[in-house]
Amino acid sequence: MESDGAVFHANSVSCPASNPLLDQLPSYQSLLYRRKPSAGGSGRERRTSTSRQRMGSSSSGRWAGFSTEARLPDPTPQRPVRELSVNMKEKRRLAREERLEQSKDLSRWERFHLRRLRSWRRFRDESHEVLLTLQLWRKDIHTIEGKFGTGILSYFSFLRFLVLLNFVMFILIFGFITLPVVISSYGFGNSTSTYTEVSDCTTYPSSSRQGLVIFHQYIIDLLSGTGFLEQTYLFYGFYRVSTVHFTKFMYNVPLAYLLVTIGYLLLSLLWIVKRSVEGFKQNLVQDEDHFQSFCNKIFAGWDFCITDESAARLKHSSLQYELKTDLEEERIKQKIAERTRTERARIYLLRLVLNLFVLGVLAGCFYAIYRATIYSQQTTQIKSQNFILDLIVEYLPSIVITLANFITPLIFDVIIQFEDYTPAFEIRFTLMRCVFVRLASIGVLLFSLWSQITACVEPCPCGYNHKLYPCWESRVGQEMYKLMIFDFIIIAAVTIFVEFPRKLIVMHCPCALTQWWGQQEFAIPQNVLEIVYGQTICWIGAFYCPLLPAISTIKYFIIFYIKKVSLMQNCRPSTRPFRASSSNFFFLAVLLIGLAMACVPVGVSIAEINSSKACGPFVNYTTSWAVVPDTIDQLPPSLRSFLLGVSSEAFAVPFFVVVCMVMFYFIALAGAHKRVVNQLREQLIMEGRDKRFLIQKLYQAQKESWMSPHHRSGSGISQPRGSGQLSGVFLEQHTGANMTHA
Repeated sequence: MESDGAVFHANSVSCPASNPLLDQLPSYQSLLYRRKPSAGGSGRERRTSTSRQRMGSSSSGRWAGFSTEARLPDPTPQRPVRELSVNMKEKRRLAREERLEQSKDLSRWERFHLRRLRSWRRFRDESHEVLLTLQLWRKDIHTIEGKFGTGILSYFSFLRFLVLLNFVMFILIFGFITLPVVISSYGFGNSTSTYTEVSDCTTYPSSSRQGLVIFHQYIIDLLSGTGFLEQTYLFYGFYRVSTVHFTKFMYNVPLAYLLVTIGYLLLSLLWIVKRSVEGFKQNLVQDEDHFQSFCNKIFAGWDFCITDESAARLKHSSLQYELKTDLEEERIKQKIAERTRTERARIYLLRLVLNLFVLGVLAGCFYAIYRATIYSQQTTQIKSQNFILDLIVEYLPSIVITLANFITPLIFDVIIQFEDYTPAFEIRFTLMRCVFVRLASIGVLLFSLWSQITACVEPCPCGYNHKLYPCWESRVGQEMYKLMIFDFIIIAAVTIFVEFPRKLIVMHCPCALTQWWGQQEFAIPQNVLEIVYGQTICWIGAFYCPLLPAISTIKYFIIFYIKKVSLMQNCRPSTRPFRASSSNFFFLAVLLIGLAMACVPVGVSIAEINSSKACGPFVNYTTSWAVVPDTIDQLPPSLRSFLLGVSSEAFAVPFFVVVCMVMFYFIALAGAHKRVVNQLREQLIMEGRDKRFLIQKLYQAQKESWMSPHHRSGSGISQPRGSGQLSGVFLEQHTGANMTHA
């Protein structure tokens, strides 16, 4: 070992302060390349020479004393107990002995404090395990994860999150709005309801059916929210209680109604942001160069949750598709870099024309939604004897919106092929267009409704069209209710009448056309857009239809099983990969867009549009927001002065300045952290290159020592022992560093 180690030591590594091998390291060559010979660069040159001396120093440098004895592993390393290759019983015994050894030097109070911390940690872990066993759909989601991987798992986890969110919203609304009104109606509290006498504004015609009612009329009422459903706690108009007097306090129903609306919107925002932080961190970690991306896909891209053979084959093809996509992106980027000015002008002109065409398609869809809403609102008052025709008129805006959501993505998929974007940008850009269509269609529907509600041919004593809309909030709630019901019907109908027959045709008609058509793909982004669209409807409609979150909870609960059965029986996973880390962040980002879209119409209706004078809790106020200043005026003078001071400009301007300073501080801190992360990443890459360079030199030294006459006269093919052990040490460290980096 000594002779073999000496060969390598003399040939390549052992060196004085000016070692030519260390000067050839990629890290040192990169440092020389970045150094600029300028007058202002004297400090950098001093740092470079200092680092060179530190690297070459034989006493304290990084590569100093580089010999076999220095690089061999310690025969008795101090490894953590969890990393020892022994059974669990032996690990517990060693850990217990280690704790006893550490606690010898502690005082009695420190030992008591340590035992208390351990007991609390054990209780917390056990409680967490119990809560995990009580988690909704835990077994079903684990089954889906085992067969189809974490990409599709993220969709069902997202669906479970929406079920819990809607259930919490329902608990808030029911506990603070519906329950007090129900209690007062049964005589448990004295309720008051004072209506302002303003001519015809307070007249609210009853929508209950008189006499013999045809059976199909009940079906229309159930699907559209009219008739008997309108006179229930489902809609805004039935909450006609102003205050509820209990024995010790007075409950202000209008204020509670407004605060609960603001509360569930803020709760949704905070909950979504909290969940999106984890995905955002993972996206930052995955922001890396393409060489690392290729290494991660090859060495660390396998999903070990997959247990199904077909899913494993699909994962193989998915990884292959990812590599092809990355290579295609590199090719397209190179092609973009090599474009001439004429080619750039041509592609920009083509994109401009295609985007103008897209705007024309969107304008046509929005105009169709507007005309359908106007026609439906004007024709709903006229009832015919045709059940199907009445139902189509009631659902005409929902039908047009659904058709627009179905047709426009097909058009976008065709157009994007001619715009010459990278594959990753194609997916994101198409999805953002689809998100805009789905959410903007709801905005167009509300705009169409409000254009009819606020339209008055003659002077409006009520501030809105009270003749056609005596309780316009309930009418808006009915439209949101119909959108929710129709969306659920479409999802169920597509699963039953499209995906299931398609699977039967593909299985039992093995011709070339059906094999080319194939089974329905479980497209994760499109399915997510469906439930985000439904959640946006729920956020908007909860103000006008307070029990809509309960309907949404039931809807998503059923959709979970519909999608699960469809995935297991009818669909195959998408060939386009969708990793769980990126998908979770994408889902929540789209959901945040839907929440922002929902806050705009709700805020406008609360602050700008006159509230109905014939129904609801805000009959005594001009707008729904007017209850806030009215409540502040009834507070004690000191508290009222404090609230007025907080809302004044004298407080708002300094508060805004302080917030801006704090924001700038965190922005600067984030920039500093980002620079540190980039430096550490570059250092890690350079260390990997240094180790690869040293391994190459080590291999050459082994080859030269093996080919020397001394070894040829010996055993002939024996490998130098010292070099072999040293090579093993280098190889172990190099592999560990690369896997950590990956």
